Amino acid sequence: MKQTGKLDYLELPAAHGTLDSMKAFYSAAFSWSFTDYGPTYSAFDEGLEGGFQADSAEAPAKPLPVLYSETLDETFCAVEAAGGKIVKPIFSFPGGRRFHFLDPAGNELAVWGE
Repeated sequence: MKQTGKLDYLELPAAHGTLDSMKAFYSAAFSWSFTDYGPTYSAFDEGLEGGFQADSAEAPAKPLPVLYSETLDETFCAVEAAGGKIVKPIFSFPGGRRFHFLDPAGNELAVWGE
C-alpha cells in the first residue's frame, strides 16, 4: 500500500554499462524481469519497485530514492519548510508528477504522486 513518506521507488543509473548489460546482469544474477519504457528506461518490480536510466542526460549520478505522496503539493511545501533544497520543481512524467530535493546531508531524493 502506498503511503506518504514511505520508500516507494528506486532509480539507478545505467550510464556506465549499457541498459541491456544491466538487465542481463540482474536477470541472470537474481532472476529479475523488466518492463521497457522506450530505449533508455527499463523498470523492475522486485520487492521494491525501481528502474534503470540509461540516458546519461537523465540518469542520476547516484541511486535516487523516490518517496510517494498522496498530496504532492503539500509534501513539496513541507519539504521546503523543513529546510530541503528543491533541485527540480514539480514536473510531469509518465505515471504522475514529481519533484527532487536535497536533504540536509546533500542526498538527492524525489517525491512522486499520481
